[in-house]
Amino acid sequence: MGDVRILVIDDDAASQSALRQILDSEGWKVTVVPMVREGLVTLATGDWKLVIVNVAMTGVDGPLFTTLKELAQAEAAVAQGKARVGVMFLVPELAAYDAKPVLEREKLPYVLKPYHLHDFLERVSDLLMDTQSITDPIRQVRRVKSDRRKKDRRAGSDRRANSMFASREDYYMTEEEIAEYEKSEAEAAAQKKKGEKKGFL
Repeated sequence: MGDVRILVIDDDAASQSALRQILDSEGWKVTVVPMVREGLVTLATGDWKLVIVNVAMTGVDGPLFTTLKELAQAEAAVAQGKARVGVMFLVPELAAYDAKPVLEREKLPYVLKPYHLHDFLERVSDLLMDTQSITDPIRQVRRVKSDRRKKDRRAGSDRRANSMFASREDYYMTEEEIAEYEKSEAEAAAQKKKGEKKGFL
């Protein structure tokens, strides 16, 4: 999965940082672009598997939005012999009123900001599997599934056992959550390195 290249087009520094931390942890190559014009150029010059873009930057009728919409509507791209690219739009709260109806009408994948972390991870995983960039769900989604089932059992929830996510209110990406996420990823990476060293002894 090391050849998975992801382009992030977002001018929000906090969002850039969070996205890079989440996606880098999978060993993917992440490029962050903070300007629409640069985003168009970068999009045209790279072999991207997934593009994540802030819809507040593109609007719903600009050239970048139009290009990404065409990429996201994969059947047309594949029919023309083009590589299939996953596209996901980030929708800030202030842009939701105008953007959501268009995205839903065009059946374009999106997530609302602030992020519902587990929803975001599931969407990324699904898009990469749809484009055959990965063969199995990413490990965070698998772990969240397991953790969610345990939490539901402890709480005596009457929701279905395979419900993957809690309510959005429970899982916004707060600074504390990002810090905890970084800590767990660092620990996992350290454990993995230890295991690799033992394997060579």
